[in-house]
Amino acid sequence: MNNDMLDLNTEDFISEDEISLLVVEPQYEGMRLDKYLTKLNESMSRSYIQKLIKDDHVVINGKPAKSNYKLSAQDEIEFNIPTPVSIDILPEDIPLSILYEDNDLIVIDKPKNMVVHPAPGYYSGTIVNALMYHCKDNLSGINGVLRPGIVHRIDKNTTGAIVICKNDMAHNSLAAQLKDHSITRKYNAIVYNHFNNEEGLVDAPIGRHPIDRKKMAINYKNGREAITHYHVIQNLDQNFAHIECQLETGRTHQIRVHLTSINHPLLGDDVYGPAKSKFNLEGQTLHARILGFKHPSTGEYMEFKAPLPDYFKSILNILTV
Repeated sequence: MNNDMLDLNTEDFISEDEISLLVVEPQYEGMRLDKYLTKLNESMSRSYIQKLIKDDHVVINGKPAKSNYKLSAQDEIEFNIPTPVSIDILPEDIPLSILYEDNDLIVIDKPKNMVVHPAPGYYSGTIVNALMYHCKDNLSGINGVLRPGIVHRIDKNTTGAIVICKNDMAHNSLAAQLKDHSITRKYNAIVYNHFNNEEGLVDAPIGRHPIDRKKMAINYKNGREAITHYHVIQNLDQNFAHIECQLETGRTHQIRVHLTSINHPLLGDDVYGPAKSKFNLEGQTLHARILGFKHPSTGEYMEFKAPLPDYFKSILNILTV
């Protein structure tokens, strides 16, 4: 998310527990606080450490600290390590549009207004709830109880192809392919404003918005590398355009943020684009149409296509010159 939500896992559901007392040794002088705590707690992700710091679970010399605080020798750190609270996620008999399925994975065509995995405010009706009913116990456990089998995700109001893993071998394989950018992910989008060029790319790092923490933004100081390629399928009537985007990286809200940054916000995106749309839409017109990867067991390259949803085709019919 986000994707409409932040990246969440079991670490986000916490209660107070023990406090670790640390004294910074001279060799760590000048190191960032978040990097230091991540180094000492290898089982925790850096993003989770940063969240704990932001939520005032870390105190240095009696005062709350920031992630980018540069350590001094003999700094005294109080680090509250929360204990995860058990969350029961229940299977639900929700129909799935299955594009492909075997013993290792399942590829589905996600509909609009459906969240991929449980998070605050979304504990039922998610893809995970449906998968737990459909796959029973055959889902990878790597991402914990809230995201079993989930390797990647798409936003609540983005439609299209997503792959879920049924075992840890498949999960590790797909995760490695995501990391080295070898998975094919192509999206169709309807955006504001005509293009003068047929194709291009946006290469700009994405990070949390400096003011609105629920949004992402181009962030050269603290963002992560993000690259989106785009190809114009057709300039449409009423100054809209139909384009294809291919992700080289996969940051939260990447396509939405990148296209807005070049003055082509997505139609229906009331977070990064105009607040109102002339069409009655549930969020952005963005569809994950093509998903391709090497099968984790056979090594064979496989590619799946999710047909454009009816709402998307209807808008195209209205706007086609």
